[in-house]
Amino acid sequence: MPISKTLLLLVIVAFLSGCALFKEEEIDENATVEELYAMARESMDKGNWGVAVERLQRLEAKYPYGVYAEQAQLDTIFAQYRLEEIELAIAAADRFIKLHPTHPSVDYAYYLKGQASYEEDRSTIGTLLGKDDLSDRDPVLTLDALDAFRDVYTLFPDSKYAPPARERVRHLTNTMARHELAIARYYHARDAHVAAVNRAKTVVEEYPDTPSVEEALGLMVSSYNIMGLPALADDSRRVLELNFPNSIYLSEDARFAGARYTDGGKRRQEGDEGFFSRIRNFFKRKPSS
Repeated sequence: MPISKTLLLLVIVAFLSGCALFKEEEIDENATVEELYAMARESMDKGNWGVAVERLQRLEAKYPYGVYAEQAQLDTIFAQYRLEEIELAIAAADRFIKLHPTHPSVDYAYYLKGQASYEEDRSTIGTLLGKDDLSDRDPVLTLDALDAFRDVYTLFPDSKYAPPARERVRHLTNTMARHELAIARYYHARDAHVAAVNRAKTVVEEYPDTPSVEEALGLMVSSYNIMGLPALADDSRRVLELNFPNSIYLSEDARFAGARYTDGGKRRQEGDEGFFSRIRNFFKRKPSS
């Protein structure tokens, strides 16, 4: 019995604590805009982003015009970004840009919009492994980030956010190239060589300054040879040799998507599968009768 009473008491205490936790903050109705902003700023300085958003929105609702309202809108973008409320952060950035296109800090709103799109939907496994590779994510998100970052240094070339925005664009361009290359590898491994060539050509033509071009050209050489198109294979090989004279994809042991091909495009034995590929293939084998 004593245990049951103790448990009941703990449940009641937890319930009351929860009610207190979610109780709406009481603010002096006569608080000035400066006092409201100071409270919101204090929450941000402590990393209490949820409380900060509430206080900033309350400030804007009570004082919708003026420098404090504009700063509250900017701070809301950042606070929602830190809360990982990405769609809300992007919407807040778009709203600020629309309302204040000539604001001295509008470049910051563009940069935060790009940063929010850049961060969204990262692979949990990739983050845990420290890879932060976005090439397997939805490319629409990457394109949104690219557009926002390009706006920063195009519209505001002297902005302090222009250099990091350019660096983000370089990284995201490489990401888009790797995304297309991953699809090309997928088709190549399944002998869908027309599709593989089309994807590889996208890498070469749309992302010519990225490291992915080398393998894309190698894939084109291999796929053209497999399809019996030696002239096109020779053209691709010449481009590969010209730009990457020491490329591993010029050798007879060129590897694409876990398979090895000869210079003539014929598949060789696949005795060098990776650990996870061996597991996958084990479960794909048909059961013996």
